[in-house]
Amino acid sequence: MADRTSAEILRAARQTLATAEKGLADVSSGDPNRRVAGLHNVVVFGRAVTNVLQKLRSTEPGFDAWYGPHRAQMEGDPLLKYLYRLRSEILKEGILPLSTSMHIHRLRFPDDIARLGPPPPNAKSFFIGDNLGG
Repeated sequence: MADRTSAEILRAARQTLATAEKGLADVSSGDPNRRVAGLHNVVVFGRAVTNVLQKLRSTEPGFDAWYGPHRAQMEGDPLLKYLYRLRSEILKEGILPLSTSMHIHRLRFPDDIARLGPPPPNAKSFFIGDNLGG
């Protein structure tokens, strides 16, 4: 790719960030079919923002002095380390390991279940999930 200006690199970084933000909106949406794809986008494109920003190294002489402390902070952050490993799994293996668990402190059966109202027509079983559809 031809040499880009700082302004072009920053524009590309903003576009990449916008993709990650759209993924975050998908994760938070009410559509369970969009959540996994959204999480992929948050993880992959969130990291890609830093890759794009590092292109400024070729156009901005003071980039490393500015970026160094931010890089050190990110390298020391356990959540960002986890997201980096997760990104690698997504890109190299094509998988996103997901799991759900819960702990019920106290369930008064059938009283607590009855508070949910009548079951839908033809219901044969009952499943308890979270606010994200899990």
